[in-house]
Amino acid sequence: MPANKMRVEIYDNEGNKYTVAFDGQITRDKTLRILDIAELLGGMSNERQSTITSNNPLPNITSRFEKVQKVIQKSFPLVWFVSKDVQAIYEQDLKEPISLSTVSTYLSRMTNKGLLIRTGTGNSVKYKITPNLPQTKIKQQIENNY
Repeated sequence: MPANKMRVEIYDNEGNKYTVAFDGQITRDKTLRILDIAELLGGMSNERQSTITSNNPLPNITSRFEKVQKVIQKSFPLVWFVSKDVQAIYEQDLKEPISLSTVSTYLSRMTNKGLLIRTGTGNSVKYKITPNLPQTKIKQQIENNY
């Protein structure tokens, strides 16, 4: 009989501990969602990720975050795009589902890291890859737009 309980403890870079407990039918998809939560919280170090992926028969597989980055770089090098565009191309090219909320979270993180520029509010938010300018100029451009 398969396991019906799973508990994951995650420690982030600041030493905070998160505990995720799951009771019910455990599937591969649900397990991957919990690992996505761990990744979003920053709880998996590169060393741990490489240990996990080294047991994978496809060692060249990257994280979802990196896959989303590659989709954006390939499909939207110079144009504005929305999260639904990224979701559609991700699912079409990689033949695997990704939720719109996950895409939105990753786009927000890329914006915070300075990889993307964001404009608009609410349902009309658009993104664009940050041009290769010094960070100070990018910050000045963003401040001038608001």
